[in-house]
Amino acid sequence: MIEKPDPEKIDKEVPIEVHLGRVARELVTIKNLLSEGIRYLRDAEAEIPERIRRFTHHAHSIHDIKYMYEELGVPVPQYILIEIERLDDRLRQLLAEEYAEGGTLNRVRREMASDKENRFNHTRQIAAPTHKKETPDETRPSIALGNGINEG
Repeated sequence: MIEKPDPEKIDKEVPIEVHLGRVARELVTIKNLLSEGIRYLRDAEAEIPERIRRFTHHAHSIHDIKYMYEELGVPVPQYILIEIERLDDRLRQLLAEEYAEGGTLNRVRREMASDKENRFNHTRQIAAPTHKKETPDETRPSIALGNGINEG
């Protein structure tokens, strides 16, 4: 619930319209800053999806914990090693999803492959199209499904 402003705190000599104008300007400023922040977030997600970024951050932290134990000469606890195995499998799954057709990393890789000045060959990692045109307009007779609908 919005509380009414304390009448003692409001400058009596300034008309309420001036206060409302100030509030309106503050709201515009907040809206503009939020819009800018969201734009930056979307730009970043165009390269690396947020869930991948957060996941790899977590995985990196767990690896750092493992290295901390090793640096001290203390055996790494089994639960850390098990978590690292889980992280490895999950990262592989997440990357497979993102490199699949329609994934963000697949789109980025295709864009990179078109650059003639690349130092590395990114085209070898792009999967071949999963659909080939049968005719120029891709029309063909319907296939009978065996349910009686297309028969006759």
